[in-house]
Amino acid sequence: MGNICIFGDSIVWGAWDPIGGGWVSRLRSYIENKELDIETYNLGVSGDNINDLLQRFEVEAKAREPKLIIISIGANDSQYLNKKGNYQVSPKDFETNLKKLINLSKKFTNNIILLTPNKVDETKTKPIPWDKQKYYDNENLKLFRDIIKQFCKKSNISVIDMFDLLNNNEFYDGLHPNSKGHQKIFEVMKKFLEEKDLLNKIKG
Repeated sequence: MGNICIFGDSIVWGAWDPIGGGWVSRLRSYIENKELDIETYNLGVSGDNINDLLQRFEVEAKAREPKLIIISIGANDSQYLNKKGNYQVSPKDFETNLKKLINLSKKFTNNIILLTPNKVDETKTKPIPWDKQKYYDNENLKLFRDIIKQFCKKSNISVIDMFDLLNNNEFYDGLHPNSKGHQKIFEVMKKFLEEKDLLNKIKG
């Protein structure tokens, strides 16, 4: 069986999409309808940064033996507390752990896709309403997006740049996509998989 493991944070998990359950659930339904003997596992955890993901990654991947790994991480890493530069994860540590994450991924498969974080609606995320100490801004998100893109270029890893994909009306709260936003991410993922013929390459 050609398992797909999709790792990430609350956006992978599918927060704030009551219609489709998030872009990963939409992708899973699309794949199941093709009857390719592929299982799609949603391994998104709300609030995760790259340090959190690194701690759980190998155990979760080993249990599922993926032939394709998709990773969407970086938004929570870019978050800062109270003042600019007080990152949840420093850019240097993020890059170091990204290398570790990809090395672990290669134990299971060479079919690896990284997604960059999307930009946010800063009018609603500086600070976020549910925690007045936490801020997300596009300058920080772009920094982490650029780290991911440069790493992928050097390492010959597939990357999908999501930074400019969503408009402000496609967010639920300025940070998380709404149903329309999740549908848009799903469409980008579907197109990429079709163009690379990845589903047929990994099917059971």
